[in-house]
Amino acid sequence: MKVAAIQMVSGVSLPANLAQARGLLEQAAQAGAELAALPEYFCLMGHQDSDKLAARESFGEGAVQEFLAQAAGELGLWIVGGTLPLVAGDAAHVRNTSLVFSPDGERVARYDKIHLFKFDNGRERYDESRVIESGGETVAFDLPSRDGHTWRVGLSVCYDLRFPELYRALHADVLLVPSAFTYTTGQAHWELLLRARAIENLAWVVAPAQGGTHENSRRTWGHSMVIDPWGLVLAQRAEGAGVVLADLDAARQAALRAQLPALEHRVL
Repeated sequence: MKVAAIQMVSGVSLPANLAQARGLLEQAAQAGAELAALPEYFCLMGHQDSDKLAARESFGEGAVQEFLAQAAGELGLWIVGGTLPLVAGDAAHVRNTSLVFSPDGERVARYDKIHLFKFDNGRERYDESRVIESGGETVAFDLPSRDGHTWRVGLSVCYDLRFPELYRALHADVLLVPSAFTYTTGQAHWELLLRARAIENLAWVVAPAQGGTHENSRRTWGHSMVIDPWGLVLAQRAEGAGVVLADLDAARQAALRAQLPALEHRVL
């Protein structure tokens, strides 16, 4: 199955971001991808965290959700909508939500980001909990590919990457990690953690990211990539908008899991 990790440098205009996303999704479809994953915050990287509040949508309706459903149906793609802001339990917060749409335009899965990023090195300060309400459930879905194989696909978002117990709970063949890693933390840990999650779970990792300097002056690390179950980076893009393509081989995964049955050896 060919997959696409889509890298963006999203700005402050929701319509402009959706137009950019549509063009990249079209590139993925034209290249033969069956699954295309957008990065975290693909629809909006505002001037301040509270901009997410104005852009939030009710679950099941709204411009971003309509965009994703329409693109999936028109392009015949499985689309993972990075994340978008959905209504939370109070007016001061949103859910940072990843939605999955099938090639017929139907929503098949929802994952609300569980782990909320906080970082302060004296120069950069982030605290997602100020405007984001965390989710509480792991989510995976089945994706029947064109060749007849059904993939178990696990959902996660960005900071989740630092919590390996989440990925163990997914029991997935493919792990998706749409992200907006900071340049500082990405340079230090992004590839290392992604490869570790692939190796630990003998799973494919598809990691679409924000990658560049944004209108709000934030710089994200980028390096969207696809990694195989042995930890090999198959394809990546350092910076700038683009599409990272790779083929997932079910037979290779089965062979690796048979040669090294680490998942069967778990004790704790």
